[in-house]
Amino acid sequence: MPMITRIVAAVVVALVLSLAATPGVKWFANYVGAIDVPKDSRRVHKSPIPRLGGLAIFIAFLLGVVLFADITRQIRGVLIGAVIVVIVGVIDDIMPLRAYIKLIIQIVAALVAVYHGVIIDMFSNPLTFITIDYVSLGYFSIPVTVIWIVAITNSFNLIDGLDGLAVGVSAISSIVMLVISLMASDPNIAIIMAALAGACLGFMPYNFNPAKIFMGDTGALLLGYVLATVSILGLFKFYAVVSFAAPFLILALPLLDTAFAFIRRLVKGQNPMAPDRGHFHHRLLDMGLTQKQAVAILYAISGLLGLVAVVITSSDGIRVLILVAAILLAAAIIFFAFRGKGNKK
Repeated sequence: MPMITRIVAAVVVALVLSLAATPGVKWFANYVGAIDVPKDSRRVHKSPIPRLGGLAIFIAFLLGVVLFADITRQIRGVLIGAVIVVIVGVIDDIMPLRAYIKLIIQIVAALVAVYHGVIIDMFSNPLTFITIDYVSLGYFSIPVTVIWIVAITNSFNLIDGLDGLAVGVSAISSIVMLVISLMASDPNIAIIMAALAGACLGFMPYNFNPAKIFMGDTGALLLGYVLATVSILGLFKFYAVVSFAAPFLILALPLLDTAFAFIRRLVKGQNPMAPDRGHFHHRLLDMGLTQKQAVAILYAISGLLGLVAVVITSSDGIRVLILVAAILLAAAIIFFAFRGKGNKK
């Protein structure tokens, strides 16, 4: 097939399959007791809702990739790692696991990708006043890669707190990576991102407020893992400024939310892995916004950051201006989110 045809086909097949599979997954979630019960203040839904919806996303994504992408050694590593995180996600959605167990398995999944050649070995220097063009990580390449994959994987799990939020941000990130891959003439990465975007879009009608099903850890861990690993193959490998700035901009929303969650908990003397009610989406709700309004704002911020990533990919001459604008936008996100009074629990 021509490249564009394969990309469109990957989107359509993944979207239709996700749309068709979700009702069956919902029945299965009810059957095995994978139900999210609102038992604390962090949860904003009022009645029990089945989770495991990520299983439908995974099936649709996997089929889209297998049918239309070239399965290289690196892509095989990404898919094997995705299977690992989906298995732990399914188990956690049915019978909650301890945080350290999930972390260990995420590290194993990251190492599987690294073993298959998914690794950050160098990135470009984004600072124009320093003459060094590229920074080689050398012996630090493996730990940096593992930290990146695990951090992004967990960040999508942390932002999955409002109906449609994590899956929508994932769809936006996937589409941005798809566009950048096309601009960089990397059709295989574009096809993989097309399959992920289609799988997310097919699930979204069931996950919009009021949600009929949650994607659970199965979906959040899957989306974070795939976006983290594919960003290494499709963004860090571009030997231009985009190899440094683009992945951070595209994934800035979950990354910033996770970073501030850890800082916030450490400052309070809490376990940085302990859940709380201080995430960006919680702050927006505390400011009086509805779920739909909060999600729309976070979609807009994610889309703007993605647009900035596309611009710096296409125009190296204005990279400093764009990077400054991105920093200012990130600062605005922080200010806006933390204006809320937030629950101190």
